Amino acid sequence: MSTTTTPEAPLPSTRRVVIDPVSRVEGHGKVTLLLDEHNRVQQARLHIVEFRGFESFIVGRPYWEVPVMVQRLCGICPVSHHLAASKALDTALGIASIPRTAEVMRRLMHYGQIMQSHALHFFHLSSPDLLFGFDSEVTQRNIVGVAAAHPDIARQGVLLRKFGQEVIRLTAGKRVHGTGSVPGGVNRHLTSAERAELAAQVPQMLTWCEQAVDLVAALHAQNPALYDHFGSFRSNWMSIVRPGGDMDLYEGELRVRDADGRILQDGTNVQDYLGLIEEATEPWSYMKFPYLRALGRDAGWYRVGPLARVQNCERIPSPRAEAQRQRFLAHGPVHATLAYHWARMVEMLHAMEVIAELLQDDALLGGELTAPLPLQRPARREGVGVIEAPRGTLFHHYVIGDDDLVSWCNLIVSTTHNNQAMNEAVRSVAREYFDGRAVTEGLLNHIEVAIRAYDPCLSCATHALGSMPLEVNLVATDGQVQDAVLRHGDGRFERVPT
Repeated sequence: MSTTTTPEAPLPSTRRVVIDPVSRVEGHGKVTLLLDEHNRVQQARLHIVEFRGFESFIVGRPYWEVPVMVQRLCGICPVSHHLAASKALDTALGIASIPRTAEVMRRLMHYGQIMQSHALHFFHLSSPDLLFGFDSEVTQRNIVGVAAAHPDIARQGVLLRKFGQEVIRLTAGKRVHGTGSVPGGVNRHLTSAERAELAAQVPQMLTWCEQAVDLVAALHAQNPALYDHFGSFRSNWMSIVRPGGDMDLYEGELRVRDADGRILQDGTNVQDYLGLIEEATEPWSYMKFPYLRALGRDAGWYRVGPLARVQNCERIPSPRAEAQRQRFLAHGPVHATLAYHWARMVEMLHAMEVIAELLQDDALLGGELTAPLPLQRPARREGVGVIEAPRGTLFHHYVIGDDDLVSWCNLIVSTTHNNQAMNEAVRSVAREYFDGRAVTEGLLNHIEVAIRAYDPCLSCATHALGSMPLEVNLVATDGQVQDAVLRHGDGRFERVPT
């Protein structure tokens, strides 16, 4: 399921510039640039420097604990992991369909997550760069600066996110790390009062979502040369769509398009994703590099997330968002990195339209919550759950043993899918803006802007593939190292002289 490349030889006559940490993203990463004596970029890389081994320590846990456990991957998108795990376990347990109430509650929870995450990213993390400029004063380039200069925009961002969090709280039990979804269904209904409270806010939220799309469209119109070319490169695209091609962020089949918009793969059952995707590793990052098996490592990498989804679908099945999608796509296929922000706001509007529709469904208020386990246990209890998380396509894959414990786990998260693309964006921006110039904070921020456009969740994306190097030091109370052992990536152990 993986390939590994060997480290590149060091480049002569270079100096190293480091951005550590990358700011205004979830998790910890750094960027290294190797510049020659003329300040020209010879190498640019995004390194993910934290490691979290969820794929390993989920193994051995009872399957019913998993939907709550995996949320600890992230405090920004826990709902996405909660639901992807639940969907995978539905399949592994042989549950062909869940009750209507469970379907509607899960969808409401999910679209609330899409809305709050998109609002957080655009207004809190990215709007300072877009509103003030990439080279603006660093002390102003934050949400406090936005609130001072653009109070209405900041207020709308805060309240849009708050609404999404309320949807999550009422469907999952808590705003962060809830327990509402369980294998086979959900464990709660909405009350009439809770539904009415949310429904009363729908008109205002729809208006603000449309204004957010208009805002980012206006930013593009003011500086098309920047927004159309900054970090622009051609790539394949992947997402799930409904049969027939409509956008669906909760359920669907896998579709892949090439850079010209031609469909390369369509209608792939998510249970068969391993026939579509391979994963590679590099020695300088804990994050894997997925690619399409049929195209190989060099040509098969792709992008996921809002920019992929609005171009991969045939239609968004909500009228306001579809009209905005058509405006966005008026000039043909879009490859520019900054276009992620426009696509993200179109999706936020779509999420709000879906929430408005779901709130009219009386299944939220009553009905069966869970499906019964089938009388005949499946011969092999294995399942894949796929969902379109805010950042892109998310895979959870589990095998359950006869003892009801998870015996195998594989996770491919949205940011992992975009790993190669983020590195391409870093290289593109570095070569355009750094070559031959003196390094300044504003220039370094250009690279961070390119990374932020993907809304990366670096904590989610770091999983073990094979044996990871590990060093253990035994330190006395006086600070002196008493003993040190190193485990190499190939599994060899070495005692380090102290």
